[in-house]
Amino acid sequence: MSMNTISYRKLIPEESKAYRTIRLESLKQFPESFGANYHEALKTEKFQLESDIEEQTVGRFVLGAYAADMLIGICTFIKSDKNSGTIYQMYVKREFQGKNIGQGLLEAVIHEAGRQFNGIEILLEVAPGNDKAYHLYRKTGFLEVENTSVQDFSHCIIMKYMPE
Repeated sequence: MSMNTISYRKLIPEESKAYRTIRLESLKQFPESFGANYHEALKTEKFQLESDIEEQTVGRFVLGAYAADMLIGICTFIKSDKNSGTIYQMYVKREFQGKNIGQGLLEAVIHEAGRQFNGIEILLEVAPGNDKAYHLYRKTGFLEVENTSVQDFSHCIIMKYMPE
């Protein structure tokens, strides 16, 4: 398999450490894009999602983008109580950006969520000013929705997957 061939799949239990490594990298590279702090995260012995990957928790998964066997991107899906779920932690390594891998990851997560939970509503949040991500989400079929949440996410734009 050449480095040009990108594959997408769910992370398996043995890959929880690889997830941790790339997650920390994402926080270090783009602190403004994620609702988490790199230095705080470093102190966290084990992320909840590391455990979710190891236990293959239902309704919580991390999808990876791989160039050959190297994990180069991640995207997380977490199902809520209702028939909806949210995409988090979308990240592609800098040297692989601009190659439509982010879109491939999103589409793979949407497909996997739909396979596991038929007809599920898929949401995500994007920080205002993160135009690159916003345009990617629009291109993939996400549209802005009214913020009906009780919590105040006014600092974020809420988007919902609404394919044509």
